[in-house]
Amino acid sequence: MGVDTREATAGGMNISIEPVEEEDLEAIVAIERAAFSDPWSMQSFRDAHAHPAVHFVLARGDDGLVVGYVVAWLVADEGEIANLAVAPEGWGSGIGARLLDAALETAAARGIANVYLEVRDSNERARRLYRSRGFEEVGRRRGYYRRPAEDAIVLRRTLKQVGGL
Repeated sequence: MGVDTREATAGGMNISIEPVEEEDLEAIVAIERAAFSDPWSMQSFRDAHAHPAVHFVLARGDDGLVVGYVVAWLVADEGEIANLAVAPEGWGSGIGARLLDAALETAAARGIANVYLEVRDSNERARRLYRSRGFEEVGRRRGYYRRPAEDAIVLRRTLKQVGGL
């Protein structure tokens, strides 16, 4: 969706951040199912891929395999990281950080003022990543997640100051 391919290193592996193509969706769904207890469906990913307001990119390893992805809604001056996942073998390697950085860079370039996301209360690894990128807790959604039931912590990252009086 207008995203340039970017090369980066994560955990000693060369990865590229590139737009998702239709043929990548099966690999993305496989990562989704491995990463989440209540995964998105293939149709949800197809819908996201087709939507013009969605930033949907993947991380591809130097072996050509998809190792992660991020889906972000970027509408008017608000953004939401709707989904971010890395294949389990890539956890802790920096792939998630590169994907998040790519989404935040695109959001900033599009004039987005604030980016929001929800994260499971117990997902400390993800919460550390989001804190490292300047996200702050702004709310809690009780019982938001299913399988297992758990609260969601709502986080926000301000990218630019909105004009005021």
